[in-house]
Amino acid sequence: MREIIFDTETTGLENRNDRIIEIGGVELINHFPTGNTIHFYINPGDRKVHPDALAVHGITDAFLTDKPPFAEVAPKIIEFFEGARWIAHNASFDMGFINAEFERLGLSPVPGEMVVDTLSMARRKHPMGPNTLDALCRRYGIDNSHRTKHGALLDAELLAEVYIEMIGGRQAAFGLTEDERQKQGTDEPEAGGPVEVAKRPRPLPSRLTAEECERHAALVASLGDKAIWSKYGSD
Repeated sequence: MREIIFDTETTGLENRNDRIIEIGGVELINHFPTGNTIHFYINPGDRKVHPDALAVHGITDAFLTDKPPFAEVAPKIIEFFEGARWIAHNASFDMGFINAEFERLGLSPVPGEMVVDTLSMARRKHPMGPNTLDALCRRYGIDNSHRTKHGALLDAELLAEVYIEMIGGRQAAFGLTEDERQKQGTDEPEAGGPVEVAKRPRPLPSRLTAEECERHAALVASLGDKAIWSKYGSD
C-alpha cells in the first residue's frame, strides 16, 4: 500500500483567493518511509503572503519571486501522488487548496476516498487532546525541537512519524501482504496458524568458558542432591 504524507503552506486561509506557496510530501510503502520525497516552493502570482501566515511559516514574497508557478509543478505533483492515498493533518484545509489549484488548471479534484485526515484520527484516538502536530510529537516522543516555524517538508516528515505511531507503531508493517505471502510460498494468514521453525544445521557454540562451566558444576555439587540444578542433565 502506497501513501503520501504531505503538508502545504499558503498565502492565507481562504482557498478561493489565497494560494499554495509550498508543498512537501513523504512516501510510505506499507507504512514504512521509502526515502522518496517531494518538495516545491511555489510563486503565487499576484497574491501576497498575509502577515498572519508569514508569522507562521516565514516565507516572504521576495523569496517566492523566482519560484515556479503551480501550473509548472502540478504535473510533478500528480505523478508523485499517482495511485497513493493523500494523508494530511487537518486534511480538509490542505485538500481545499490542492483542489482549488487543480480547478484553476481544469484538472479533476482528488477523490475524497483517497484522502486521510490524521487530525480526525488523533481526535478519535485521543479525545481529550490536544492534537496539534507539536502535541502529538510530544505524546509519541518524536523530536520536533528543530521545528521553529512551519515548513511543508519538515511537517510532513514529522507527521509521517506520528501517523506510523497512531496506527500501531513500527510493528504495524511487520505482517506480510497477501502478495508477499504468495511469493514466500505460503497461504497462512498474517495472524494465527502454525509456524514451522527450522532447526539449525549446527548448534551455536557455547558462550561459556571452560572455567565458568567448572565453577558452575562445583556450585551445583555444593548445593546437594535436592538442588534444582541437579534435575537438569548435561546433554
